[in-house]
Amino acid sequence: MSAAGYAFRDNLTMLRRSLLHARRYPSLTLNVLLTPVMLLLLFVYVFGNAMSAGITGGHADRAEYVAYLVPGVLLMTVGMISLGTAVSVATDMTEGIMARFRTMAISRPSVLVGHVIGSVIQTLLALVLILGIALAVGFRPHATPLDWLAAAGLMALVSLALTWIAVGIGLVSPNAEGASNLGMPLTLLPLLSSAFVPVGTMPEGFRWFAEYQPFSPAIETLRALLLGTHVGTRNAVLAVAWSLGLSLLGYLWSKARFNREPRQ
Repeated sequence: MSAAGYAFRDNLTMLRRSLLHARRYPSLTLNVLLTPVMLLLLFVYVFGNAMSAGITGGHADRAEYVAYLVPGVLLMTVGMISLGTAVSVATDMTEGIMARFRTMAISRPSVLVGHVIGSVIQTLLALVLILGIALAVGFRPHATPLDWLAAAGLMALVSLALTWIAVGIGLVSPNAEGASNLGMPLTLLPLLSSAFVPVGTMPEGFRWFAEYQPFSPAIETLRALLLGTHVGTRNAVLAVAWSLGLSLLGYLWSKARFNREPRQ
């Protein structure tokens, strides 16, 4: 077998390990999913009319706000699943399995790739669940098959970017609790984006930050795809650029950190 063949086999082995961990210990994934589900229900049934009235200038329409809200909740879910990956990687580091992997005759990048691909698969499955709940509470998308394909690609790309960053966070954290704390921006940034309210309604300083941070262009692009409206070139380009840039940064950071000597 060629070197590429061995590397591919090792990647599949580590992916299988990641998926088996998720199946055997589902509580972490379920706990992570609880927050976006609760936020979705809270903002739809408690704040829905008030939020929609504020956005439309006085006309309360919960259904209209659901359409606005769901894309933001979907990408918030991506951030929260990636936080779970940071915790898993930190746990592997503190339990010593990462040090063991370094001594084995396996492709070293496969250890990280398994975590990343496994997390992306879990994220896409979780998004299907969240989308099903959204449909149950009144979300009505108007996307074409091509729009759905583009939306799935965008969410997978964002998931890939955030997961690589999360892997780096897990590698530098002293323990699982530290990874959870250090990775909090992955869950807090959507709150300072266009996920819940338009950025135009924010004070100037917050507006500037919300407009240019990674989540807002991705949310706006996903919103346009799911609702069948015009996808702005600027938001689409920013969303892809942020995702590719963060993926590269996270990969290089994680690779450099993993290749360092194990903790004593």
